[in-house]
Amino acid sequence: MATVSDHYFTAEPASDAERRLVAVDLAGVSTQVEVAAGIFSPGGLDKGTRVLLDEVPAPPAGDLLDLGCGWGPIALTMARRAPGATVWAVDVNLRALDLVRRNADRLGIARQVHAVTPDEVPDDVTFAALWSNPPIRVGKQALHDMLRRWLPRLAPGGAPGGGWMVVQKNLGSDSMARWIQADLGLPTQRATSSKGFRVLHVTR
Repeated sequence: MATVSDHYFTAEPASDAERRLVAVDLAGVSTQVEVAAGIFSPGGLDKGTRVLLDEVPAPPAGDLLDLGCGWGPIALTMARRAPGATVWAVDVNLRALDLVRRNADRLGIARQVHAVTPDEVPDDVTFAALWSNPPIRVGKQALHDMLRRWLPRLAPGGAPGGGWMVVQKNLGSDSMARWIQADLGLPTQRATSSKGFRVLHVTR
């Protein structure tokens, strides 16, 4: 059983993994993936990520970033929709990273997907696109620090590149957009709204 402090943004969850396979639709293909307790959305694909995957155009080639990857739905979809790209699946949760590796291997795209902690991403890598369902509940300061670290590493250019983030309307999507523009100086637009979520698009 998980402890009170065992959150999905914990590096090494104390809860039992309780690994299991679930069926999900990724990039238009029904497939089985492995999930576990102690990570974000342990039961499968959450609503916000589904909105992101349905609404964002296929990513360009190059280095792509899935920020806060969990068990890997975004990274796996990026890899399937951009076969020539290199996908960096980044998370602080080591159990989540292990699941991404296992799922990428299961789908035959292990060479394309690099599941790593933030400090394991080479400093000289810039990203043609960033997709994220950011961990809003980690707290505003930690969230802002994360966005300050990664959004400036976007390569210049508009859609389909840039940063695409899905945020619940009632969890501060509009205020996040204003903060990114004011603090980071990066143009940020509301790309679409669906099912109680906004998809934000950040460009350089």
